[in-house]
Order: sequence, then structure tokens, then C-alpha cells
Amino acid sequence: MRIRKSALVEPGRNTLYGAFAVAVSFFVFAYSFRIGQISILMYYAVWLPLVLVDYRFTLGRLGASPQLGAFALLACLSYFWSDAPDVTSRAALQYLSHVVCAVIAARVIDARTLSIGAMAGIAVILAYSMLVGGYVYDALDGTYSFVGAFGSKNQLGFYASLGVLFGCYFALFLTRGRIARLLALGVVLLSAASLVMSQSATSMLATPAAIAMIVAIAGLEAFSPTHRRIFFAAGLVLAGTAVLAALNVGAIDMVLGAFGKDSTLTGRTYLWQQGIDASANTPLLGIGYAAYWVQGFSEAERLWNEFYITSRTGFHFHNTYIEALVELGYVGAAMIVLPLLAILRLCISRLLSEGDWTEPLLQTGLLALLVIRSFFEVDILQPYVIGSFLLYYCWARAKEPATRQTVPASPPRQMTFGRSDGIAGQYNH
Repeated sequence: MRIRKSALVEPGRNTLYGAFAVAVSFFVFAYSFRIGQISILMYYAVWLPLVLVDYRFTLGRLGASPQLGAFALLACLSYFWSDAPDVTSRAALQYLSHVVCAVIAARVIDARTLSIGAMAGIAVILAYSMLVGGYVYDALDGTYSFVGAFGSKNQLGFYASLGVLFGCYFALFLTRGRIARLLALGVVLLSAASLVMSQSATSMLATPAAIAMIVAIAGLEAFSPTHRRIFFAAGLVLAGTAVLAALNVGAIDMVLGAFGKDSTLTGRTYLWQQGIDASANTPLLGIGYAAYWVQGFSEAERLWNEFYITSRTGFHFHNTYIEALVELGYVGAAMIVLPLLAILRLCISRLLSEGDWTEPLLQTGLLALLVIRSFFEVDILQPYVIGSFLLYYCWARAKEPATRQTVPASPPRQMTFGRSDGIAGQYNH
């Protein structure tokens, strides 16, 4: 028995396999630290074999977009100046392979399939956390936080944020079926409950902001491209003015107080200063990818001790740009900032022009969530985490020609027999 290529690699026609692959990936990202390294092989197993099915379609055009692998290649090159070369080489190769899998996913998975797989995976992840998870004591602020089956309330909050975003997006824009909408809303409710229980301030602030952006931009589709650009520009000005006004009236302190935080953001400002100081010694290229938080290194041990991290793993500076600055210097930080701006430009330009806006709308919402979180978390610099997967998925997907992003609906093809057109390191986070 052979399976047609379309059932595996053609966006819009591979919903069954694609949704399964996305759900497996999400589960691996969430709980690989519990399951072990064997789960990483599951992640590779759902994406890398697709290269054998159709190499030209999945990776053949990667050479035309070398910037997709620029940061990962810089991470690999940092082996030559790293303070911990063995750690750097292993982590950098893991990150490079992770980027390759995300690019393959972008080639073969459309917005609808991604949303279905994401909702299925997140529902299982959060349900498991609800059933077996518990609370942990935070020595810094003296409170207990629900972390589920995760090691951090912020990671639980991140998955809950994604559940709300994908569920709302699917229910509003991708289906008209009553049952499908009810299932999507069920995921939204489960995710919202997990979000509230996690008490993750970053996630609780970023989630409504990302959804509000999706709804606001979707409303522009009722107007002509010229009016869209005018309203979008006016919206940016109003949003900027509102932010400045909020800063002047002390809104930040009020928001922090509502979440039980002080002006140091539970020690984050101190961590940021420590990271900036650490980067001053090697400002151009950093100390090497993943070479700071290494057991036995004095500065890492000191910060682990000060923040009561007894496991001495899985910690960071709680700021994506400072983390990149320490590990890969100004060059590495630029390779993170510029792609984020480039992807947003690609997505927004498509949203403000004629043509299908469904996929760019999802990509913009996901990027908004990642950008907001990037100032307080490190979601996109590590292998085998959901943030970096979604970043490179959105980037590679946004670079796809608009005509290839949507496949016209057609009856599902049957499984065929005989000849056909195709063939059927753990990183803590």
C-alpha cells in the first residue's frame, strides 16, 4: 500500500497527518524534560521523513532564503570562541536541526491544519497538567503558583495563551460548523482556566493584547487596501499615544500591583543588569551559544544560588535580547531583532493588500505574542521549545508565495494500491 504525496506534504490536503505531527511536536516541547530524550526522536520522526517524500518542496528552496538559518549557523560557529565549546556545539546543532524541522512544517502545514493540531496538542497538554500537576513555592515573592506538569508557571501560561489564541482564531475565522466551534471554545475555556491558575503576569497581559490585535486587523478587511493602510497607521499612532499616556500616569505600577509584582518584576530588573554587565566583556560575538548557564561556571552558580534554583538548570535572563547579547553579542542580538521586524513587515503588508489574509492574520497574532513575551521571557533562543518553532514556522511560511499559501478545497483522495505519485540532548525549558 502506498500513500499519495498530497496526504503528507500538500498543504490543505494533509490535514490528518499534519495535525497529528503538530500535536506530537507541541507535546514533545511541553514535556520532553519529563519524558526524556526519546521524545525528541518522536519530534524528528514526524518531520524529517517528509524530506524523503519530496525534497524539492520541503527543503529544496531553503538555499533561496539563507537568512532563515543565519542565527543557527552563527550559534554553530560560536563553537570556535565559546567558553564551553562542548555545550555550544551540542546545543547549536540541536537548534539548527530544530529550525530545519520548523521550515519543513512551514512548507507543508497551512493555518487550518496548524490550528487543529495546536488545539489538539494543547488540550492534551493542559488536561494532563490539570490532572497530575500541582503548586510550587516561589521563594522570591513568597507565594504558591500552579505549574501543572511543567517546571514553571510561565511555561504553563505560555501554552495556555496559545490555546486561547488558536481556539479563538479557529472559531472566528476558520470554521462555520457548530460542533467545530464548540470544540474550539472548549479549548479556549480550558486554556483560560489554566492561564488564570498559572498567575503568569506575562501571559495574562500578552494574551488579550495578541487577540485584540487579531480582531482589530481582521476588521480592516472590510475596507479597500488604501483605507486599510490609513486606518492601520492611525491605529499605530493612537496605540503609541495611549502607551505614553499610560506610562505618565503610573499605569505600570498599577498593573504590577494587580499581579502582586513590585517594580523589580520579581528580580527581573536585577537579572537584566547582570546580563548587560556580563555582555560588556564580549560585546561583539558573546561568550558562545548556551555557554553562560553552565554548571561549574562561577557567575551562573552565583545567580542560581541567589534565585534559589536548586536544579542549577533551565534558567535565563528573562529577556530574549539580553540573553542573545550575552551568548552571541550584538551580532546575535541583531539576528533576532531583524527577523522579527522582517516577518511583521511581510505579514502586515499582506494584510493591508488584496488577497487572502487568513494565514497572515494568524502569523501576526503569534508574532505579537512572541514579541510581547520576548521582553520578559526567552522563548525563541532554545531548541525543542514551542516559541522558536512558531517563530521559524511563521518566518518561513510568510516567505511562501501568496498563491501557495491556500489550497482550494477538494474531495479527499483515497489511499491507493500499487503505483501512485508518491510514497507513503535534552534541553531544559
